[in-house]
Amino acid sequence: MRERLQKILSSRGVASRRHAEEMISAGRVVCNGNVCNLGDTADPSTDIILVDGTPLPVTDRKVYIMLNKPRGYVTTLSDEKGRPDITQLVADCGTRVYPVGRLDMDSEGLLLLTNDGAFANYLMHPRHQVTKNYIVSVLGYTDERLQKLKQPVELDGYRICPPAVDVLKSENEKAVLRIGIHEGRNRQIRRMCMIAGMHVHRLKRVSEGKVLLGNLPIGKWRYLTKEEVDLLKK
Repeated sequence: MRERLQKILSSRGVASRRHAEEMISAGRVVCNGNVCNLGDTADPSTDIILVDGTPLPVTDRKVYIMLNKPRGYVTTLSDEKGRPDITQLVADCGTRVYPVGRLDMDSEGLLLLTNDGAFANYLMHPRHQVTKNYIVSVLGYTDERLQKLKQPVELDGYRICPPAVDVLKSENEKAVLRIGIHEGRNRQIRRMCMIAGMHVHRLKRVSEGKVLLGNLPIGKWRYLTKEEVDLLKK
């Protein structure tokens, strides 16, 4: 089946569609010996497509990406209520990827997606203790409530490990906390803060394991480097 070249390059994990268009325009893509132009189509099952002289990766390539999820998007592949979902943000990655864990609609930040089921299951299992760190703005902060937040609690019949909590800034009853957890229960940090007597005003995931969100713009995604994938697998 013939498809636009930028879609083919994206589906093989070479680049996002926008970057693929730039590569085609720069004359870096050749199909059956001919330099391609933007708008050209090809059949990846029969045509020989080279990028910078190198054949495209095979179709079963595992894809690992990081999205900086904005607030207002649900972490599902579709939503029966018609709310914006993350598939709209990663559509140009070229293949079907699935979220590793979740961020609720009102939360933002680092969200991993992949088509590698074993990798996703490994990261989501509590026994592997992959720490996820969040920057959390809370209302109702006091020293006593902070100490209560640091204690183990029970959610959904499951005893949650004590979170790692650092106070980054506090003023009166407002504070910005860094919270690290291993589990991923539904709205876990919001519920833990509520039990401690604090209300979460804003929540942003900034790291998972040793992989950092960094300066990735809100609503954008990028491929994980091999080093980042290896760090997560450890």
